[in-house]
Amino acid sequence: MKAVVFHQHGGPEVLQYTDFPTPQPKAGEVLIRLRAAALNRMDVMVRNGWPGLKLELPHINGADGSGEVTGLGEGITEFNIGDRVAINANIGCGQCEFCQNKQDNMCRNWHLLGETIRGTYAEYICLPIRQLYKLPQDFDFHRSAAAALVYQTAWHSMVKRGGVQAGETVAIVGAGGGVNSASIQVAKYLGAHVIVIGSSAKKLKEAESLGADVSIDRSKEEDWSKAVFLATEKRGVDVVVDNVGTTFPLSLRALRKGGRLLTVGNSGSPRFEIDNRFIFAKHLSIIGSTMSTISDFVEVMDLIVAGKLKPVIDKTFPLKEAAAAQERLWRGENFGKIILDIP
Repeated sequence: MKAVVFHQHGGPEVLQYTDFPTPQPKAGEVLIRLRAAALNRMDVMVRNGWPGLKLELPHINGADGSGEVTGLGEGITEFNIGDRVAINANIGCGQCEFCQNKQDNMCRNWHLLGETIRGTYAEYICLPIRQLYKLPQDFDFHRSAAAALVYQTAWHSMVKRGGVQAGETVAIVGAGGGVNSASIQVAKYLGAHVIVIGSSAKKLKEAESLGADVSIDRSKEEDWSKAVFLATEKRGVDVVVDNVGTTFPLSLRALRKGGRLLTVGNSGSPRFEIDNRFIFAKHLSIIGSTMSTISDFVEVMDLIVAGKLKPVIDKTFPLKEAAAAQERLWRGENFGKIILDIP
């Protein structure tokens, strides 16, 4: 099969479009002919590497993917050859106490597809059937690949961890990323009033097209927490979705008393200083979340298929141009998901 691999960590130049052995399904697995993969910032972070990251090299990036079942491992009766599927990149062991309690995103031996195990920048992949969502036969592969990771992440964080309710006000830090564009739609679906803090007028206009009620341009409002405060008539917001990390100090200031800060990542930096006085004096909660449970994944994918949530696709590249696609993502030029087409 064709795949994009790297043999050592480094810049985009380490990515190679080349031949790689086609995997074979084990018992309980199916072989999937991938038709689309979607990028995440994690792809570039893994390619660059960090201390302590251990990979089987050569490594294949990619968490998101969608395609057709082309091979069945022993004992598979739930899927047939030709079934169209979307991939859940949240890989639990299926055996530990968390997995047995249907909390597989807290698995003791947890993996993220494309991070510590080979991923979807390839023509084929083998996965356990619990990782698959069966799509309607006419559902677009690109849309399902664009949806899988970011919508389950936003859904679990906002609905199951953050408990966002109709009538609440939610501020979302960042407009262009996949999780942020998903968060805007999820918040509106839940009946929330949405404020988006973006880096440019262009991205904010796109956010408004998804339903954002108030837009704040942080290139013009350096202290955007003050702008949020004024936009809420000096009340503050109920919830801030902040996956940047370094913006936590402003997010904590923007929250009302008793508010919640939701985070699923740290695109800015994992380490920064915060003023603890805001947390205890305002009775604030900081709520972390990673991916979702399998049941949450099914729940949100049902909404995607029903058209109630609509994945945002920024640009599509052929698989062999994965390096250029990653550069666009890392420069923050995208609004929504960047897709790799695997014809």
